[in-house]
Amino acid sequence: MMTVTEKTIDIDDILKSKLGAKARFVPRVLVNWLKRIIHQDQVNAFLWESRHLKGTEWLEECVRYLDATLNIEGMENLPDKNDGRLYTFVSNHPLGGEDGVALGAIIGRQYDGHFRYLVNDLLMNLPGLAPVCIPINKTGKQGRDFPKIVEAGFQSQNHMLMFPAGLCSRRKNGVVRDIPWKKTFITKSVEYQRDVVPIHFSGENSNFFYRLANFSDNCLPFNLAMVFLVDEMYKNVHKTFRVAIGKPIPWQTFDRSRKPAEWAQWVQDRVYEL
Repeated sequence: MMTVTEKTIDIDDILKSKLGAKARFVPRVLVNWLKRIIHQDQVNAFLWESRHLKGTEWLEECVRYLDATLNIEGMENLPDKNDGRLYTFVSNHPLGGEDGVALGAIIGRQYDGHFRYLVNDLLMNLPGLAPVCIPINKTGKQGRDFPKIVEAGFQSQNHMLMFPAGLCSRRKNGVVRDIPWKKTFITKSVEYQRDVVPIHFSGENSNFFYRLANFSDNCLPFNLAMVFLVDEMYKNVHKTFRVAIGKPIPWQTFDRSRKPAEWAQWVQDRVYEL
């Protein structure tokens, strides 16, 4: 990696944008700790080196940078890019970072970059990722506009790649699994007549992460575990992941025999059978 001459990710700037004048009250020891835990220097070095890449090409470079080996099963189940239809791709979210990058690279390459995914607005700080994202900030004004943002995605001429859990997987009773999936992908796929393509991504985060996530979910009013996702991503470098792609599920499947939330659970179960 070459020497960084420009910082893309700057914790000081992010805190100012989120907290305004109150940012000056954040202890420097905490700021420096945040910089270490998100690997600010390493991430900025990579962003500088890959600054000429955007969208799918940038995602593929991320996969190379993380030295991730993807064993893909079921590529034949991906619909033909020239069939004139739009699809909703849904996956479990075991890692919270590397899985999103890898699936974006796969879907982006298959469909010439014509896809979008919904991401936390903090990820919009990544220039290479921004072109394929619809940003979501569920804690601010944009959170109230969430339905409009989803609507815009489904109205577009892009495939949608979604992680319906909204959070990365948790571990309960020794089993790593997503929390119950939200129904949005069902209702919108039916409304816009998009078949749903189920995907399962293998992988786990560290024991520390799952203990922290459990504590955060039960004892804190905010998602502290999310702060550690970049650190978890670096712990997962050089690893091999299995990606299983299932057959498309026709949108007509999701009829009135079940509620949308029940259909979402049904698709989630199908994903874990892959």
